[in-house]
Amino acid sequence: MGYVSAVPVPQPRAAGPAATSTPTAARAARDGDGGGGPSDRRSLAAALLLGAAGAAVVLIASGQRWAAGTAAVGGGSVPLDADGRDITGVPAALAVVGLAALVAVFAVRGGGRLLVSALLALSGAGAALAAFLGASDRSALDEKAAKTTGDTAATIHALSHTAWPYVTAAGSVLILLAGLLALVYGRRWPGMSGRYERPAGPGPAATAPGRGARRAPVVDPDRPEDLWKALDRGEDPTRES
Repeated sequence: MGYVSAVPVPQPRAAGPAATSTPTAARAARDGDGGGGPSDRRSLAAALLLGAAGAAVVLIASGQRWAAGTAAVGGGSVPLDADGRDITGVPAALAVVGLAALVAVFAVRGGGRLLVSALLALSGAGAALAAFLGASDRSALDEKAAKTTGDTAATIHALSHTAWPYVTAAGSVLILLAGLLALVYGRRWPGMSGRYERPAGPGPAATAPGRGARRAPVVDPDRPEDLWKALDRGEDPTRES
């Protein structure tokens, strides 16, 4: 007849908030690199979509014809037109800045992310303002009329404007919205390099033998209490030392 050992096997302690917290998680929470929940992921996707779509709309619309008119030459007239870049190059330039800021939001963290998010929002606001001002501008066509006729006093006649400046302004507003989302939710968005950082812990100098170095307790695999203590310390009791 065999005997059954009555050695009690200690139960693992429930992990509390302190046990589940790690230096890496604490640093991620401080720097705004925690991954976020569903609402954060939605805001991240919305900002990416709005920023990219807005910049594309601005770049395309600013290359379209914004204004048209005629210039008097001798006894007749010649038709002239101007695209958005002839009238103002600000919206296209700020759209490129906005795209760069949208990418940079994920490359920086903390205060840097806040500054880049503000730059993204300001790029959209500035591009929208420039597009609205360009919707009624006639100076670009007046310059073309002067060059075409050779008369510096020549002006454009029968001036008309298209809807493309307002399309450009609408795309700029999308960039502005992306910047506002980044300002509000950006601190909870993940960064590019956060998940690849090594967790803080003792380096080789801390584990190397020498004066003041702390040796790891010896784990006896035949003693269950030693195994659980090793697990509580975050050690792998099955690893060979």
